[in-house]
Amino acid sequence: MRLAIVGCGSIGSELARAADNMSEVKKIYLIDQDDAAAEKLAAELKKAAAVHSVEQELYHCDLMIEAASQAAAREIIPKVVGRGVDIMIMSVGALVDDDYRKSVYDIAKGTGARILVPSGALCGTDGLSSASVGRIDDVELVMTKNMESFIDVPYLKERYSGVEIKKPTIVYEGVAREAVKLFPKNVNVAATVSIMGIGFDKTKVKIIVDPETHFNSHELIVRGEFGEISSKTKNVPSPDNPATSHLAALSAISALKRVIRNDWVGI
Repeated sequence: MRLAIVGCGSIGSELARAADNMSEVKKIYLIDQDDAAAEKLAAELKKAAAVHSVEQELYHCDLMIEAASQAAAREIIPKVVGRGVDIMIMSVGALVDDDYRKSVYDIAKGTGARILVPSGALCGTDGLSSASVGRIDDVELVMTKNMESFIDVPYLKERYSGVEIKKPTIVYEGVAREAVKLFPKNVNVAATVSIMGIGFDKTKVKIIVDPETHFNSHELIVRGEFGEISSKTKNVPSPDNPATSHLAALSAISALKRVIRNDWVGI
């Protein structure tokens, strides 16, 4: 298999290093808006090459993996699936617009391409997927992180500039559609849950800043005719990017292994 990875940040880099050691992966093309970052990472690997164009590599790769940003994902998804190439998306918030999401899924259906979304930093999505076959009444996602995880979030800068948060504080409570837009680097799991469950306007999101925590915690609560799910995940933040949980990168690596080996146990 030949891979192209868009984004050479913490997740993209960890994924590329893992793929470099997979015998099934023959070539890895690395793309980043910072050419130097792609070149630096490629120099560390045996099978990688830094390239400059997503479109150029669509003729050479079997799977494109987006690990950059919502904006990058929105731009490249139509191009990739339009060529009939599978794409794995980490910035799932790119699919928050209903018309856009329907459009790219329609394109993918026409070309036979697959849009793959790993579970990310969240456990319990398997149960949510099963529950969605029947009636779901309520889905809530509660996220707890320290303030370092929300660096450069304009929404919080406007409301907490100069304010020291000394105890667990709810900084956002609303629906997933708004949360994904206000926290584009932090709550992609809310987009995953919304797509799998009852949608962006019905999925409730609560974000808590806890200055004492050393984890990125996600609690998923689902209620419906099946019963109730309560799943809590305490993630260690990525050492390279506190806004990202280490489990998110591991989920991408696991998803890649499953795709390569055609292994769908537990779906």
